[in-house]
Amino acid sequence: MLQKTLYLAARLLAAVIMFQTLYFKFGASEESVYIFTTVGMEPWGRIGVGTAELVASVLLVINRTAWIGAGIALGLMAGAILMHLTILGIEVQGDGGYLFFLAWVVFICASYVLVSDRERVRGLFQRGR
Repeated sequence: MLQKTLYLAARLLAAVIMFQTLYFKFGASEESVYIFTTVGMEPWGRIGVGTAELVASVLLVINRTAWIGAGIALGLMAGAILMHLTILGIEVQGDGGYLFFLAWVVFICASYVLVSDRERVRGLFQRGR
């Protein structure tokens, strides 16, 4: 019961965090434009990452596709964390590291979902054998 609750909580938390950032990405908020300009990906990267986060969020809330959404989210957050560590810095425009923290939360939640769904992932790669 606890594992099912943690699994659902990890999926929903990751999906909600990514979904709530879409307003800022698609709305071209000052902070989002600054971030993607700084990393050399404005506007195509902002819109592309936002679209990928939307897809990952939807896939995470569907039980059968949660592992796919988690894989997408994991890749996106690895990129976000890497950008923070190499180009942006932990703190962006005085946010106290909040976006960096949220990226780690989603990364950890997505990792938990993938580990929990490892049999589904393994089955995908063993079908062709």
